[in-house]
Amino acid sequence: MDFGFDTFISPLTWRYGSDEMKSIWSERNKRLLLRRVWIALASAQNRAGIVSDAQLEDLKAHAEDVDIERALEIEAEIRHDLMAEIKTYAEQCKVGGGIIHLGATSMDVLDNADAMRLKQAVALILAKAEALRASFAEKAEKYIEVPCMAFTHIQSAEVTTVGYRLALAVQDLDECIAALKAIEIKGKGLKGAVGTRASYKCLLAGTCMTSEELDKAVMDELGLVAFDGATQVYPRTQDLRIMHVLDDLSCALAKFALDFRMLQSSAIGEWSEPFGKSQVGSSAMPFKRNPINCEKVDSLCRYVHSLVPNAWDNASLSILERTLDDSANRRLFLPQAFLAMDEVLITAKKVVDGMNVHEATIRRNLEAFGVFAATERLLMELGRRGADRQEMHETIRENSLKAWAAVQEGKPNPLAELLGSEASILKYMTKEEVLSCLDASDYYGDAPRMAKAIICRNQSHKS
Repeated sequence: MDFGFDTFISPLTWRYGSDEMKSIWSERNKRLLLRRVWIALASAQNRAGIVSDAQLEDLKAHAEDVDIERALEIEAEIRHDLMAEIKTYAEQCKVGGGIIHLGATSMDVLDNADAMRLKQAVALILAKAEALRASFAEKAEKYIEVPCMAFTHIQSAEVTTVGYRLALAVQDLDECIAALKAIEIKGKGLKGAVGTRASYKCLLAGTCMTSEELDKAVMDELGLVAFDGATQVYPRTQDLRIMHVLDDLSCALAKFALDFRMLQSSAIGEWSEPFGKSQVGSSAMPFKRNPINCEKVDSLCRYVHSLVPNAWDNASLSILERTLDDSANRRLFLPQAFLAMDEVLITAKKVVDGMNVHEATIRRNLEAFGVFAATERLLMELGRRGADRQEMHETIRENSLKAWAAVQEGKPNPLAELLGSEASILKYMTKEEVLSCLDASDYYGDAPRMAKAIICRNQSHKS
């Protein structure tokens, strides 16, 4: 087969995702896992006295001799992919070939191999999510007390800190990490064509092993726990649960990437992605520094989210003991979801590790808009000194409108001077006290303490 650039190949084959994740979802890895299941089954049957030592050793000797080309030749003739793999393996195993797949149905092998592959993929996503969390935590710690304007309704609001904003992303990520750790991926077990173990019970009659014991022995060797019951397949709700966890992770990182894009916009300009010396931002506008990495994160996260309905449909439309209409789309959406999420984590870590925080721009924005936020502190202090809260609120509001009009005309913000000269306010405070209240640079409450708590709490969880 020719998979060069003169035919369609998925961007996930060559453009996105790590070599490790691609290896997990490769055809070679799949077929290696299939052989692991067959060997585990033969090993249990050997203990039951059905399979000889020589037959088992023959299977083990050829465990890694995957021959995809030969399997595809056979599949083209017989139109059954798993039987083609069995025949390929059997051709290699002159002694043990005849006992491969003894008592099994296709999904006894495929679903347990899938469970092992899903465990591998989840473990890789978890490791990368934890590495990204460490990058977030490092940056949050670095900027934990750097004040900046916060935004609600995409309008300047009060003051937060850069570190607290990053810590909130850490908090979202930690919820996803906890969910990844909590996933228990189970195998189908060895339960036969409709999940009753009928073939194994028949095969094992008169031996020292029950069908239940064989089921457990195979799962133990594969490092899996089996569902207590199954149909021809493991419950497809398992795929849906896994997709929900990936979906939550994609949501958390999409939100961060979108916020980053807002903060990189020329109107705000407080953060920016790392930008290479030779990097081109636009074919038409040489000056552009577009947030292409965060845009890619958002794009791929949206794609992961779009795949969830496939898992829902497969679970809900698996009629009675099973239908095959999940098979083709599972070949697509499971590897695509993991490869896309893998690329998201790689890209997000690159962004966080190399992010530029422009403190001069942050101070400029704080000087322009922070005084509006600090009017809350002025209002609290006036109330504490006995002023009528409603009257003071109206006074501040009227002066704020005047100040906004000046700012929108490109003039310096006059609000501090306006309020510092307001007679109704000077009954309770000196001008110097008013101006001190309106300095927003430290009006961020417990933000540093809460950011630290988020970082440290989850570090202790990890340990």
